[in-house]
Amino acid sequence: MEVNCEECAGCCIDWRAVSAAPSDHERRGPRVPLDDTYNLVPLTRGDARAFLDAGLADALTPRLWRDESGVEIDGVSVSAIHGKPAFFLGLRKAPKPVGPFGTDPTWLPTCVFLDPTTLQCRIHGEDTYPEECADYPGHNLELEQETECERVEAAFGGNRLVDDDAPADLPAFLLGPQAVGQKVFVFPDPERLEGVVARAAAGELTDEDRSLFVAAAVSAAPGTTTVNRDRFESALAAARETDSWVGRASDDWEDRAADTGTAAPDPALADRVERERGAPETPGWDD
Repeated sequence: MEVNCEECAGCCIDWRAVSAAPSDHERRGPRVPLDDTYNLVPLTRGDARAFLDAGLADALTPRLWRDESGVEIDGVSVSAIHGKPAFFLGLRKAPKPVGPFGTDPTWLPTCVFLDPTTLQCRIHGEDTYPEECADYPGHNLELEQETECERVEAAFGGNRLVDDDAPADLPAFLLGPQAVGQKVFVFPDPERLEGVVARAAAGELTDEDRSLFVAAAVSAAPGTTTVNRDRFESALAAARETDSWVGRASDDWEDRAADTGTAAPDPALADRVERERGAPETPGWDD
């Protein structure tokens, strides 16, 4: 597997607003995400713990799904396992001035860890770098599913997926019951999500809302819907105290941003919004 990521970051940016034929690949099938986030990276329990331990819990956000056979909260029926709301935990996106694929700088929802100037990940290679990001698009290739690289090629040309052979050492893909407690989590107290689900559907989750899901993921037990209550409360307390450069920069971007898809200022604005708040630098690309 070999990919050409320079001037791309298609898997890190919601680039639908600059595409003539935006993809809806995440919104097919019986369960539709409650949110409108594009390419949400599903984190493992280990990923979630690493972010919490690193003081970066405010970089995480949940995904729930509409499901008529699920449990109803705030008038919305969401997917559930044994009556407990099911969810992914992923990385937040914030509106940033980015110019992927050689386009002009545009306000687009972008992974909180993507450097707008280099279009590189600020945590690539770090202990917090998610397993899914490290493996991508290996599992897509193994399952013979379209990759984001190929979607970008179809929309903007170029050669992004240079070698489409899945890596021989690709980690096992968590599917079905194996994913429960490892990548698909349950929230232990549905009544505690009253008001939260409505805010999730409106795209208005609060820091407190997100902290609840971080705690549930961190305190999950692999292969079961069990949640360690003591671990949940301690993780919730830690998540509530998080105040990283990610959260502060995301709030700043939200205040500065114009409508999605509109012209944006120079991506170098990220130096003020992110770097001065403590964001790690990225290496840039070799000439």
